[in-house]
Amino acid sequence: MTVRHTRRAFLSAATMMAAALAATACGSPQDTATGGGDSAAPVKVGLVYSQSGALASYGKQYIEGFKAGLDYATKGTGKVGDRKIELTEVDDAGDPAKAVSAAKDLVGKGTKIIAGSTASGVALQVAPIAAQNKVLFISGPAATDAVTGANKYTFRSGRQSYQDVVTAKSFIGDPSGRKVVVFAQDGAFGDANEAAVKNVIGGAGATVSSVRAPASATEFTPFASQIKAAKPDLLFVAWAGTTAPAMWQSLDQQGVLSSTTVVTGLDIRASWPTFGAAGAKISFLSHYFDGASDTEASKALKAKVNTIDLFHPDGFAAAQMVVRAVQEGGDDVDKMVTALEGWSFDGVKGKMTIRAADHALLQPMFQAKLTGSGTAFTATAQKSLTGDETAPPAVAMKG
Repeated sequence: MTVRHTRRAFLSAATMMAAALAATACGSPQDTATGGGDSAAPVKVGLVYSQSGALASYGKQYIEGFKAGLDYATKGTGKVGDRKIELTEVDDAGDPAKAVSAAKDLVGKGTKIIAGSTASGVALQVAPIAAQNKVLFISGPAATDAVTGANKYTFRSGRQSYQDVVTAKSFIGDPSGRKVVVFAQDGAFGDANEAAVKNVIGGAGATVSSVRAPASATEFTPFASQIKAAKPDLLFVAWAGTTAPAMWQSLDQQGVLSSTTVVTGLDIRASWPTFGAAGAKISFLSHYFDGASDTEASKALKAKVNTIDLFHPDGFAAAQMVVRAVQEGGDDVDKMVTALEGWSFDGVKGKMTIRAADHALLQPMFQAKLTGSGTAFTATAQKSLTGDETAPPAVAMKG
């Protein structure tokens, strides 16, 4: 089923086609839990992520997903061959300086695999540490496009911002000649979203303009009226903070939600009540929500966490990648890198492929709809886009 009308875009935690894939190796991640080098010594894996701070809820989902994924990929043993996967968890609180310090400390203790990075700013600071010390780094929920192609030792287990925005584009089909308006708050968050829409949707032929509101605004009727008067074919709303309910109410009351296609990114489940009465009238672009897929990995994850949320799959995929790297590379990080490049595996979301050229993680994305209201909202998938359909442009490896 194709969604024709959507409303809102809230790209979370640091938001934003395809070259031919080099010789991809396919297989179940569970097939990888049989080797891992000549030694029986534990494999040290450092997980540096947000246990506290603004993104602590994202970090909690990530670590729950990682542990479920490790159990799945090792068939419940926590081992690759005879080698135990030994986890060290460190809280970076979303602070790049703390993350860098933690990464350096882990490297000094002989850790050759580091994963995590809930925040984009953290990932961009840890990636150079991986290259300098020749350790494997698998970034997590951090969505910045800049992680892709950062260096040969850096990978990602989550989606990137481009995949969000190209999913938004899918709601209007061919953007050529279409009018798109970005509604966002003033500031870096709004700037990044406006730039992404101009790059991805504007670059495909749409005319993109924006309506910006001060971050301190509490009255949104004038902005809603301005948007309605512009008569866009698509409204892309990038919003964060406690004023979201009032903003959505104004858009609904002024008839914006019923007069144009409005695109949003579906954030974590706890945020869904902020849509209020407008929620059931909206369609969403989505990285993931409970029930978006019906894979063996999603069933295994659900058995562990009961309700799958936005960033559980990122942790799960990271664990699958760690097991693959150790099984194929042992203690040789360069062999780990080679093992991951071009690898296709069955993840929570479906088929995942690590593009060899720049380490982009090609993956399904989803169009979704909410039904019900408030805390009783339920999400259902309207359409799935394949990893090829949402693939970001290939970039040159920087290091």
